[in-house]
Amino acid sequence: MPDWQSIVAIEPLGWPELLTALLCGFIIGLERQLRGKPAGIRTSILIVMGTYVFIAASMSVNSAMTDPSRIIGQVITGVGFLGAGVMLSRDGMVLGVTSAATIWVLAAIGVCIGIGQDLVAIKLSVLVVAVLVGIGVLESSSSAMRRGVHRTYNEWVQRANGSLFNRRKDDVSPAGRPDIDDPH
Repeated sequence: MPDWQSIVAIEPLGWPELLTALLCGFIIGLERQLRGKPAGIRTSILIVMGTYVFIAASMSVNSAMTDPSRIIGQVITGVGFLGAGVMLSRDGMVLGVTSAATIWVLAAIGVCIGIGQDLVAIKLSVLVVAVLVGIGVLESSSSAMRRGVHRTYNEWVQRANGSLFNRRKDDVSPAGRPDIDDPH
């Protein structure tokens, strides 16, 4: 009969690190989910946890013939594809770039946990949420922060009067307001 310690043992992984990955993914994922963005709580936790597992596993097989830093490079590439999957183009506007960048940072946080920097990972998670929320508040409070490609999707559609591709120079801007992005 196996003893209790052999049942809960997960070497080369560690329970404290897995709990840190869960916490970091939850912190960032909660912000994303509350805003209705891709990569909510589950996805964020799984990205951080999966990255940690890859890094910890690669470090456990470290020998003269292996290089764990190569795994980090492969994780970065793989997560880049995952991030590209949340980006899409709608009505001539690219959406999801911030979510893709957040996915990339989630993987970086998983790497931090994998190399034994749990406290740094937690601090980075809080910093990421501060950036996402802080810049969101700044953009909401100032129309100057929502010019050009930084407009919200709804502003983009309203500005185009429902037709983004038929606008000409002699078209009248909505409600007689001057177009703040028109340099002429």
